[in-house]
Amino acid sequence: MAVYTIPKIELHLHLDGAIPPETMWALAKEKNVPLPAQTQEKFSEYLVRSADCRDVNEYLKRFELPLLLLQDAESLTRVTRELIGVLAGQGHIYDEIRFAPQLHCREGLTQRDAVEAVLKGRAQALAENPEIRNGILLCAMSVGPETLNMAENLETVRLCREYLGKGVVGLDLAGAEGIVPLRNFHPVFDLARELGVPYTCHAGDSQGPDTVKDALGFGARRIGHGHHVYDAPELWPRLLKDGVTLEICPTSNIQCRTQPSYSEHPAKKLFEAGIGVTISTDNMTLAATDLDKEYTHCVDEMGFSEKDLVRMNICAAEAAFLPEAERAELIETLRKYL
Repeated sequence: MAVYTIPKIELHLHLDGAIPPETMWALAKEKNVPLPAQTQEKFSEYLVRSADCRDVNEYLKRFELPLLLLQDAESLTRVTRELIGVLAGQGHIYDEIRFAPQLHCREGLTQRDAVEAVLKGRAQALAENPEIRNGILLCAMSVGPETLNMAENLETVRLCREYLGKGVVGLDLAGAEGIVPLRNFHPVFDLARELGVPYTCHAGDSQGPDTVKDALGFGARRIGHGHHVYDAPELWPRLLKDGVTLEICPTSNIQCRTQPSYSEHPAKKLFEAGIGVTISTDNMTLAATDLDKEYTHCVDEMGFSEKDLVRMNICAAEAAFLPEAERAELIETLRKYL
């Protein structure tokens, strides 16, 4: 695996899917949570083996273990601090880490408690690693019929607005695609627009391009995954006109069988069509990857050049939920590598 010295930006990274393995091991031991291995080394091997899933729903089941470990404020703070430190050590200059506050309320935390715990960890990490910037995305969740947790989702949007500019930078809708039509979640995005909250949306991954069409209907200017829009070229002019950016996670797409292989992944063709393409890991630990590994797949198997990697990071900087002046700084840093 090559190690790329270009400044790295990641826009699509789930906190619960990116707990550093040694931290996950330590938390499990502290909380007496059973693990599928007897040693830390064997546990790390298990994470690599189990990364290859049959489909997205199988993939989502793997989040149960990390969620068991993240039901108290101290653990959320610790994981956030340690993850940002790991990313800084890998040469990242800006990342957006997302998590769903409502998934951390099993043992007494409120959504607000969860948000404040993550922001505390973020503040600690940025003090320890001044070379990196970071924003937190709050995820609303698709877990079944949209009425099942609409109240919780709308609470997440309101918390997003309350903490906007205080470490939180935007909103996402995550979870399983296809349980109900994506368009049924319009109240989430209606409220986000009303409150002036920037947002992205998972779409066009396990389902086809129709979910991308729904996301565009919500006014999304960023789409999590979105690669199946390749199958609907009639939507490309809309993406180009609106400046929509796709948060592509190649290894996750292969592991979840939403694309057959790296070589057949359409990311390069979408990039060549002028559509905004960025590269992320999705879940660095559960996918057993990092951006260096993703970049190696991009260059060796997907047809990208190393200059393309810089261009995609510039695209990520342009799409980041940051004030214009901060985006411009990131872009200036990256252009030196062209």
